[in-house]
Amino acid sequence: MPASGALRQPKRTFVITAAAVPLALAALAADDLRVRRQLDNARRDPLTGLPGRDALKERTVRLARTHHKQLHVMVADADGLKAVNDTLGHAAGDTLIAAIGHRLGTWAAAHGGLAARLGGDEFGVAARVSPTTTAREIRALHELLTRPVDHDGQALHPAVSIGTARAVDLPDAADIRLLRGADMAMYRVKTGEQPPGYLATHYDAYTPTVYGRRPGRPGTHLPLA
Repeated sequence: MPASGALRQPKRTFVITAAAVPLALAALAADDLRVRRQLDNARRDPLTGLPGRDALKERTVRLARTHHKQLHVMVADADGLKAVNDTLGHAAGDTLIAAIGHRLGTWAAAHGGLAARLGGDEFGVAARVSPTTTAREIRALHELLTRPVDHDGQALHPAVSIGTARAVDLPDAADIRLLRGADMAMYRVKTGEQPPGYLATHYDAYTPTVYGRRPGRPGTHLPLA
């Protein structure tokens, strides 16, 4: 006949296994969180720390559902970056891009939104702004982005063009249309066709693309192969 200690062995094993289940689940959750953070970091721009276009679209869709009247989509472009790179070096250009990205990210977060680097010297923002304060907010953002940036003791002076598309002005526009409208508005401001603070119209949001790119971008003049 087994000893009394042996009879109690299965019960002890069961208790240990049951107690281990929450620990195992916690370990799996922690591992899943770690993987998701690694993936999120991998998707971020290494220079600015900002996410990319997909994250901007996701936030735009979310804000369109929850704060449609306040949703503003903006595109900001750093003017004259090539001249900075050519005269002061690419390190100076990187300093400007990093500073603009950080400032945009901070501003967007304070307005319940998100900033993203779209590529090169172009950024996108989806944020919550009251339509009654749009003009004031754009001016304040422009002042923030154009503050001097220190680079090895030298003051760099960013020049930035901002285009804005408001969901309240384009009630039926999807996220891609709002972004296109903001991009077109930025381009019109950048070229001097429209004054700073210009807001995208229905025409801007639905401007046909050339090879999937805004008319006027480099390469859109090339013929189809």
